[in-house]
Amino acid sequence: VQLQASGGGVVQAGGSLRLSCAASGRTFTPAVISWFRQSPGKEREFVAALTWGGNGKDYMDSVKGRFTISRHNAENTVDLQMNSLKPEDTAVYYCAIREGVTRWRAPQQYPWWGPGTLVTVSS
Repeated sequence: VQLQASGGGVVQAGGSLRLSCAASGRTFTPAVISWFRQSPGKEREFVAALTWGGNGKDYMDSVKGRFTISRHNAENTVDLQMNSLKPEDTAVYYCAIREGVTRWRAPQQYPWWGPGTLVTVSS
């Protein structure tokens, strides 16, 4: 499985960015594809998840109402639309995929990761 993330950049507080994660190689269901992020000196944290074979979605509390995760089936791509960005959203964002639909908030459960994409939100 290969994952390729794109869409990071620099934006002012209150702005928007859209991250995309393209998956290729082996496919399987059920599965979960998620976005995580990591800031300097902090542990990698869960941001949002989407069940690959269904419509389940999950978000960390601080991004609910601001971020939306969605899938483009034909393109095997998952997007993360990020609105009303805050300086504390600044981090390297990673997409990851795993089989099964349990404990999807734990990064240790994910064997496949894409390279990170940097999001910087200036105040």
